[in-house]
Amino acid sequence: MSRIDDLIRKHCPNGVVRRSIESFATCISGATPKSGVSSYWEGGTIPWMSSGEVNKKTVHETESFITQEGFDSCSTRMIPRNSVVIALAGQGKTRGMVARTRIELCTNQSLCSVVLNDEVNCDFLFHFLSSQYQVLRSISSGEGTRGGLNLGMIREFEVPVPPMEVQLEIVRVLDTFQELEAELEAELEAELEARKEQYAYYRRELLTFDMSRSDVEFLKLAEVANFTNAKAHERLADPEGEIALLTSRFISTQGRQARYVKQADVRTPAVRNQTALVMSDLPNGRALARAFFVDQDGKYAANQRVCLVDPRDEERVLPRFLYYILDRNQQLLRYDSGFDQTHLSKDQILGIQIPVPPLEVQEEIVEILDKFDALVNDISVGLPAELNARRRQYEYYRDRLLSFEADA
Repeated sequence: MSRIDDLIRKHCPNGVVRRSIESFATCISGATPKSGVSSYWEGGTIPWMSSGEVNKKTVHETESFITQEGFDSCSTRMIPRNSVVIALAGQGKTRGMVARTRIELCTNQSLCSVVLNDEVNCDFLFHFLSSQYQVLRSISSGEGTRGGLNLGMIREFEVPVPPMEVQLEIVRVLDTFQELEAELEAELEAELEARKEQYAYYRRELLTFDMSRSDVEFLKLAEVANFTNAKAHERLADPEGEIALLTSRFISTQGRQARYVKQADVRTPAVRNQTALVMSDLPNGRALARAFFVDQDGKYAANQRVCLVDPRDEERVLPRFLYYILDRNQQLLRYDSGFDQTHLSKDQILGIQIPVPPLEVQEEIVEILDKFDALVNDISVGLPAELNARRRQYEYYRDRLLSFEADA
């Protein structure tokens, strides 16, 4: 850190001045077009950011888009790239989190966008405010998860403003830590993917039956299972909701990336022993026909482009056996054209042929695959420990670099 120390001694011999955010930036709130007006959302091309997306930290794209008509219908405003966004409200840990933008976008009302002048670097402010998470939460109004920040609080919040040369050197060091973290994460994901492929191989072996076996029936899924097509929940997503949405992203990450809705807004509840199956994905995507097993009632809601499948008779087909049969089923994957987005239909899903061995054989297969599944999940939990250590290292140096002596 000697270079940064030298720069501070050279440029700030008497300490670093602290200034309110409003002295070097404009703070802007967003808005949300009415969710029930389809012309505000369908076919939208304007990036629209929700508060939950601050978890991305650096925003290169948004999950939702609105139309020009939707933009004109509310008070949201376009925010230039290289701005900082702060979550004013949100479920759990969201309030007080910050992100930096790399595209022009607009936001909802739960975000404050800080548009800077040329005195403060966007990335410097992002790193500093990231270090102030607990402070931001402590000054927000209200209690518990429902407390909230407002524009006035953000405008008055004081930030150390060293000379630009110092800001840029701090950004260089901290961005390097984050780049190393991203590289490590990619390596861990690659290792995890290799383990998953190994598991998938053994699963295919266990679930492949000789057609000549007399003790195994080969039936269409429609003969043994119920099918429920899920309804759309995107516009009902709420950072303060308690029901996890079974989306393609949730299912493909096995719950690591979740959005929520309130219990009262659930349109397609998922109940215990159902399998949620992704019906739509981009060409050669990894989410198509991915499955998620629902292990309890009242915890999940299925989103559009996801269906729910469950056995009509659990004495004939075990729910967990059906889950393994459906997950990345090759009969469904053959519909992936490779050049256009794939949308599986109800008839295509119910038309696949599945093996139905005796119940005791199903139980044995489920027991073996559950052990494999637990092993993969253990790896999924264990590998990120090293990544968390790298993040703690970044936070240590971030807090150290951004602790300045005040201007005398």
